[in-house]
Amino acid sequence: MREEIEKALEKIRPSLKRDGGNVDLVDVVDGLVKVRLTGACGGCPMSQMTLKNGIEQLLKKEVPGVVGVESV
Repeated sequence: MREEIEKALEKIRPSLKRDGGNVDLVDVVDGLVKVRLTGACGGCPMSQMTLKNGIEQLLKKEVPGVVGVESV
């Protein structure tokens, strides 16, 4: 599952990098994906929207078994 998640994150990374940020996969526990937003994304007031409406939606669509995403 971790490999599939990394592959899916590669699809969203170019958008994050254009805004000066990135996302790192930290852990996966029982379908809950733990990520760290870095760079400009780490302190952005819109980061929770990016996390839920962007990253979480993509991962749920692309990787069976993903139940949610949280920032650590």
